[in-house]
Order: sequence, then structure tokens, then C-alpha cells
Amino acid sequence: MGHTIQVGAFADLDNAVRLMRKLDALGLDAYYYRHAGGLYKVRFGDYPSRKEAQARAVQLRKSGVIDAFYVVAPGEFAAVRYRHYRGGALRKMLVSTAEGFLGIPYEWGGESAETGFDCSGLAMTIYKLNGLNLPRNSRAQFQAGSPVRREDLAPGDLVFFATNGDSEVSHVGIYTGNDNFIHASKKGDVIRQSSLRNGYFDGCYVGARTYLGKDS
Repeated sequence: MGHTIQVGAFADLDNAVRLMRKLDALGLDAYYYRHAGGLYKVRFGDYPSRKEAQARAVQLRKSGVIDAFYVVAPGEFAAVRYRHYRGGALRKMLVSTAEGFLGIPYEWGGESAETGFDCSGLAMTIYKLNGLNLPRNSRAQFQAGSPVRREDLAPGDLVFFATNGDSEVSHVGIYTGNDNFIHASKKGDVIRQSSLRNGYFDGCYVGARTYLGKDS
């Protein structure tokens, strides 16, 4: 099995089946499976490279067939479909989804892999692809989550920064562990992993929020 494309995660099985049938009718050989976290995820395709899968997904998004998507690597496919996850499965998937977007250009207001992402659009899309809804902008995301101390951060939590020279939240990233986070940095840059220990980010760090339980 090569690279596949994930296009949905649903709490309701009927919604997953409906999307699967829609894609099947277009000859996309879709399937759904029940993830350990309880969500039904929809995937399709078998592509020899990430580049080919990405190009096909972009084409389908532009034509209105799919919305947000995530290219799944072959090894990850096997782990998700065949191996039983215990606690932390959802957190692992959030980080894995974020890693799949590394290298995509920053784009103000962007929330798709083909046009690029801004910081909050990236966070929103990562969560959406795993069946969770977030507000669109970083301040609203900060207000909606539950506070978590820096020493208690867990993969999948969101970390927030004040990058405009004041105390207002203006930037967000997704925590990946070991004081690292993935974020859409700034204009002219790409989605990258950075460290909370970096002097700049340490200095403008505002706080963290979680939307997940300990066993998610």
C-alpha cells in the first residue's frame, strides 16, 4: 500500500459511510475505519509518492470533491489500520498530521495544503482532520481551550505567543513533545518545527491550551 489521502473523521458512522460512497462513485476506491479514539476516518487512493498523492488531492479540492485533506505515508497507514493504540492515540494522530504539513509555505488567511496556511488555519485544519472543531483565529483558540501549565504540556496541545510586541495572543503552534512545536511561522517562510527553548519564542510565550483528555 502506497500513500493514501485522508479526507474526514466523524463521530457519526453514517457521515463516514456517506462520504465513502460519494468518493467510491467517483472511482476513488475509498474506505472508512474506526480509529481507536472512536472516530470513523475516511481515506482513499494508493499513490507511489507523497507528491502524486498531494497533486491528486489538490485537484480534487479545487473541483469541490473534497475539503481539507492529509496525505498518509505508507508506514503510518499500517500503524493506524492494523495496530491497536492505547492511551494517547488521538494526540499521536494530531502530531502525525502536523508533521505531514512540514515544508508547506506560509500564507496569510490560508487553511489548505495547496494555498498554504497561516498559524491558526494550520491548527484548525490539523484538528479538523482528526474530527475536532476549533475556532478560526489564534485568540479565539486560546480562549476556547483549557489552560495547561508549561511543565504539563502533552503532544497535541496548542502553544500560544504574543509576537506583536504586546501581551495579546497573535501566534499559535501545536506541541509535539520535548519542548518542540510545529507552526506556520511567517510570510516568506514554511511550516516548520521550532523549540520553546528558543530565546525568541521563550520570550513571547503566553501560555498553552488543551482540548483533549489525558487518555485522548
